[in-house]
Amino acid sequence: MLEISEKTNLLEMDTYKYSLQDVAEPNLYRDFYSYSDVPRVAFNHRRVPMGMPKDIWITDTSLRDGQQSVEPYTVDQIVKLYQLMSKLGGPYGIIRQTEFFVYSKKDREAIARCQELGLKFPEITTWIRAKKEDFRLVRDLGIRETGILVSCSDYHIFKKLKKTRREAMNDYLATVAEAFEAGVMPRCHLEDITRADFYGFVVPFVNELMKMSKDAGIPVRIRACDTMGYGVPYPEVALPRSVPGIIYGLQQYSDVPSEMLEWHGHNDFYKAVANASTAWLYGASAVNCSLLGIGERTGNVPLEAMIMEYASLRGSLDGMEPAVITEIAEYFQSEMGYKIPPMTPFVGKNFNVTRAGIHADGLLKDEEIYNIFDTEKILNRPAAVSISNTSGLAGIAYWINHNYRLPEERQIDKKDPLVLTLKGWIDSEYEQGRQTAISNSELEKKIAEFAPGRFEQGGYTA
Repeated sequence: MLEISEKTNLLEMDTYKYSLQDVAEPNLYRDFYSYSDVPRVAFNHRRVPMGMPKDIWITDTSLRDGQQSVEPYTVDQIVKLYQLMSKLGGPYGIIRQTEFFVYSKKDREAIARCQELGLKFPEITTWIRAKKEDFRLVRDLGIRETGILVSCSDYHIFKKLKKTRREAMNDYLATVAEAFEAGVMPRCHLEDITRADFYGFVVPFVNELMKMSKDAGIPVRIRACDTMGYGVPYPEVALPRSVPGIIYGLQQYSDVPSEMLEWHGHNDFYKAVANASTAWLYGASAVNCSLLGIGERTGNVPLEAMIMEYASLRGSLDGMEPAVITEIAEYFQSEMGYKIPPMTPFVGKNFNVTRAGIHADGLLKDEEIYNIFDTEKILNRPAAVSISNTSGLAGIAYWINHNYRLPEERQIDKKDPLVLTLKGWIDSEYEQGRQTAISNSELEKKIAEFAPGRFEQGGYTA
């Protein structure tokens, strides 16, 4: 049958409706995932069209998936992070939602405190076990949407749940029916979608979800979860690893609208950010992230990275305040005791520090030569140099002023006796054959030796 497509406005053939394939043995895609080898990337040379939605946004899992991976946050810390996310996301709510646990007294207190703030964004959602009493709990807390786990690969269905595909699907659909009965919008987390039989289980299952949603008059959100980080962003990659194929397929064969489609990825193979951006490009409105990328194993998609991806793809920050990224990083380190690796993009201590001597010389002449963008304007993080034999007196003075964050009226210049003494020590190091830059910790030790008590990390003291 021929119909005009609402997506392309072209006359198209009615798409084939996939049925559940209730196989006797699990399909573990051993050609891709042999377990004793690095997973393979297979190509089938099938391209799907790129189609970024009109509106794209970020959702957050810092207080759920992120918090599972570190020491549990206190209520005050959760409230502060929620406030910072709201400020970062701006008035248009580019950071649209964040998810909470609900089970402990502390969880519910944190939700209540955040609700009392009256902030429109990010919307408070939850993640719960698939039980009727949990849906009622969410409803009673005044929360509109909750995530539920619906594992979709045969690794989970056969090996963990010990069920058939039919049994798993029936259980999941019954759970979703309970959410509808309680008046709660379900967000179905399709766990391990990059190892799932896409046409044999995922599409038929999502088709049933969409049919139930229409009958209930309640939307259902589909979260495609790359639980193990196996997703690949390249065109022409074969399913189940193809991010373009998954996003396109959920729209084309299950009629999931872009605004109900969300990508959740992990960084096991360093592809989390690329995969999330690809999900946007091929039709998912939402990408799920966590602050600093904190999450299970290698972590989730870093929220701060997707702020930059958004600006790169849209040409605008649309009201977001990226300098808050620096506030968040400082809060994690100073108030929560979290150690950020110094080379971490946008938030690490050294992310915009030039180390090579020749580079430092160039940076001092014009920071645009070696700085990725105006990091002081955008992130409130001025470019920095790492000291070497080419830095000169001015470079040493610059490093001291930046490292100790000296206010303008107390900054030192290249004539300061400490700068002259440090220059003498640095020159002697390189005269003895040193090739590498002087590390921050070395300089701090020497400053403590040459000028004890004059500075402390974080400010001027004398």
